Amino acid sequence: QLFFSYFKDLVGQEVTVELKNDLAIRGTLHSVDQYLNIKLENTRVVDQDKYPHMLSVRNCFIRGSVVRYVQLPPDGVDVDLLHDAARREARGG
Repeated sequence: QLFFSYFKDLVGQEVTVELKNDLAIRGTLHSVDQYLNIKLENTRVVDQDKYPHMLSVRNCFIRGSVVRYVQLPPDGVDVDLLHDAARREARGG
């Protein structure tokens, strides 16, 4: 739940999602759910030469289970807020 509430605050910002199959997609975070399923808009593939079939994809839904990691915008990370939330979670709410 910690990351779900954190990602909800990033809606509307640009993120890069790297999948377990090495495909990295950059786009605007449109929505996220408690399973970290992610919907991106205005997407573009980071390595377009390797994935030319993805050139025409502008919106996509990414299942949370295939996400390796999400790169956040540097100015979108409130480290203090994240630390506080992690401490609360560790204490059990």
